[in-house]
Amino acid sequence: MHELVGALRSYAWGSRTALAELCGRPVPSAHPEAELWFGAHPADPAHVRTPEGTVSLLKLVEADPERELGAAASEFGGKLPFLLKILAAEEPLSLQAHPSEVQAQTGFERENRARVPLDSPMRNYRDENHKPELVVALERFEALAGFRAPERTVALLRALGVPQLESYAELLAAQPDSAGLRTLFTTWITLPHNVLASLLPAVLDGCVRYLSARDDRVFVAEARTTLELAEAYPGDAGVLAAMLLNRVTLEPGQGLFLDAGNLHAYLRGLGVEIMANSDNVLRGGLTPKHVDVPELLRVLDFEPIDLPAVLPEPAGDGSVRYRTPAPEFALHRFDLTAGTGQVPLHDGPGIVLCTAGTMRLLRGGQTLLLERGAAAWISAADSDIRAQAVDGAAQFFCACVGHPN
Repeated sequence: MHELVGALRSYAWGSRTALAELCGRPVPSAHPEAELWFGAHPADPAHVRTPEGTVSLLKLVEADPERELGAAASEFGGKLPFLLKILAAEEPLSLQAHPSEVQAQTGFERENRARVPLDSPMRNYRDENHKPELVVALERFEALAGFRAPERTVALLRALGVPQLESYAELLAAQPDSAGLRTLFTTWITLPHNVLASLLPAVLDGCVRYLSARDDRVFVAEARTTLELAEAYPGDAGVLAAMLLNRVTLEPGQGLFLDAGNLHAYLRGLGVEIMANSDNVLRGGLTPKHVDVPELLRVLDFEPIDLPAVLPEPAGDGSVRYRTPAPEFALHRFDLTAGTGQVPLHDGPGIVLCTAGTMRLLRGGQTLLLERGAAAWISAADSDIRAQAVDGAAQFFCACVGHPN
């Protein structure tokens, strides 16, 4: 077991306080800090501190995959199959979805044949992997995720009292299924500029009137989110498209799982995120980054869903587990008190991430202290590792290879 130093990623939507506070650094930070990556993705691998010096986790795994990954080496082609992150969103992320494994392989090969450089901002597929992902809230976490039931969306559009929306509401009411959602989404995301320039202000005025009304209002969060997105991305067709999605609020400890094809946009909050080891993103709007609407439409799943929060369930080892169908990863959370004593951890490969208090890992005569925001790499060669809180309560997450449910 060794200390793992995360790779800090700065994006415009990040926070100048959340990650800095979590890691005990001065606040505010010089730049918006969006993600802290703990993994072996080639784009930005974390680094392992060993007695011989500091080495990237990617190179460590490549040098001896059997030792570092154990049985997972043959199952996942000698690569660590998951990527663990801390995500801090101060502003909305892009409207996006991730491809299935087959779609990723096809897209990656197609862009390779077209000789699109891997680091090109026009690149959609940076690897051959799919990207199922789970985010667990450390603080209240807001998101848009999955297409809302068409009947509810029709009710929302009509509640805003915007005459220009009536034809779109009628379109969806006449076909309240995935085909109707596909038609409406495609229509909105590809609106000619002159039509969008007329429709979007009318919708925003409708949201303002709706929020000012004194009668019973059931779509307050949706109306406010539409106004917030329009302020952050004026004139963006993604503002309209986002109105078709479920508005989700996660309380601390609750999770949200997103499989291939689920359209989503994280809005704000701090959370632990784990995903298959991929950086494939198809964007449809709400971003200055590369947008590829035709490719997004190719991968989207328009089946309406009500995404329930993934609630932690007792795992029988002192932890709670966030159950998902992803074979690449599993995520457990431990909440320790000073009197808990030592708790055994799963064998590696795995990553331990401390999110509250101070903890120590113990293996034989070896001890590793982890403060809030710090992490450790547990190789498959490490066994019989135990954890305990130091000077009070501590919380940590343990990421490891998963199994299909």
